[in-house]
Amino acid sequence: MISFVSAALIPILICFFLLFGAYKRVPVYETFTEGAKEGFQISVRIIPYLVAMMVAVGMFRASGAIDLLAELLSPILSFFNIPVELLPLAITRSLSGSGARGIFAELATNYGPDSSITKTAAVMLGSSETTFYVLSVYFGSVGIKKFRHAILAGIVADLAGIVVALVISRFAFY
Repeated sequence: MISFVSAALIPILICFFLLFGAYKRVPVYETFTEGAKEGFQISVRIIPYLVAMMVAVGMFRASGAIDLLAELLSPILSFFNIPVELLPLAITRSLSGSGARGIFAELATNYGPDSSITKTAAVMLGSSETTFYVLSVYFGSVGIKKFRHAILAGIVADLAGIVVALVISRFAFY
């Protein structure tokens, strides 16, 4: 039953919107093409922000700064019983979703899918956001240049998500 509903839901929604638009006498095709044209213009406007973010993330990872930071913070992390292997994930998650997923895949390969490190990493992935990516893309698409407070709020939310993920994982997996 669920697979039938899942397969039928999108065609049903498309038909509903087409019929509702016809009922309201909206030129559906013209409205759709105008929306597609606006979407294309927005995507062209955000390309510089995307390129800048990708270059910054690539430079950060390639420079070895994450590994250096992990070495520096390892005494503090071990004091709180936080596996140092999770630090690259915690840092990268705010910058890049694909980079964070790559680190997660590496953790799962190295420690196994059922290890407490991999499970904690999975909870961390679900508890935080790619803050800098989101800010650069969404704010860039609408032309907002001053997003200092949004960055601070995003970083605080990411830190809160990571801390809560670590605490919950400590009780659930260790």
